[in-house]
Amino acid sequence: MNWISEFVRPKIKKTTAKEIAENLWTKCPECGQMLFNKELEKEYYICSFCGHHLRLPVKKRLEMLFDGGKYKLLTLPKLQDDPLNFKDSKKYTDRLRGYRKLTGNNDAVLVASGEMGGQKVVIAALDFSFMGGSMGTAVGEGIVKAAEFAVKTKTPLIIVSASGGARMQEGILSLMQMARTTAAVTQLKEKGLPYISVLTDPTTGGVSASFAMLGDINIAEQGCIIGFAGARVIEQTIHKTLPDGFQKAEYLQEHGMVDIVVNRLEMRTKLINILKLLLNRQ
Repeated sequence: MNWISEFVRPKIKKTTAKEIAENLWTKCPECGQMLFNKELEKEYYICSFCGHHLRLPVKKRLEMLFDGGKYKLLTLPKLQDDPLNFKDSKKYTDRLRGYRKLTGNNDAVLVASGEMGGQKVVIAALDFSFMGGSMGTAVGEGIVKAAEFAVKTKTPLIIVSASGGARMQEGILSLMQMARTTAAVTQLKEKGLPYISVLTDPTTGGVSASFAMLGDINIAEQGCIIGFAGARVIEQTIHKTLPDGFQKAEYLQEHGMVDIVVNRLEMRTKLINILKLLLNRQ
């Protein structure tokens, strides 16, 4: 044997075609086109072929809305992680630990303050990548603190919803957040401060049945799903076929449930103009 056959081969990690595709490309769920991830991020996750709005990461959302992409995150209270000691296929505490590592956030809501068009605002945004944006006690507390901070600083409140509804791992405690968040935005309205609800894909369950549909203005991104129960559940219950586009933002606008439907790229400008009107400013 000579050096040619005896040399130590370098260890090279084998990369599969699937891993390459997942890292570089995203398939549009509407038209099926493959979208290059870097280009998709530049376009704020809007399909360049059909205009479908994919889900926008929560921090990217905040950067998009605030002047210069600058904002300050509010520190939210630390609550008990697993008040019911819940376990299904795995412990609830293990789920929380996994999603915290995945997202870098403590729970499914971020509350930030900053300026939009020179106007100071408070924005609470739900993170769908954290357990489907589900509303547990931490999310409810985040919405309450956002409203309280808006009242304290006498600034408008904007809540961006993206949620599958109440968090089943917290049972009745999760459902109680519907009443708490409703009371919180009511206090804001009693002070004469604007509350704008931004509905994104999806806004469903206990979130749509509470604070998400209580805005002075309810504004939705085009094509997003808004509703309480899923369309399949409704069809199985009433034994009828639902109309085309049922639960889409445009359908809800036609039936008076949503005030405005806009393209994501126009959302910031539209919100600034609405705030000027509500605050009676030139």
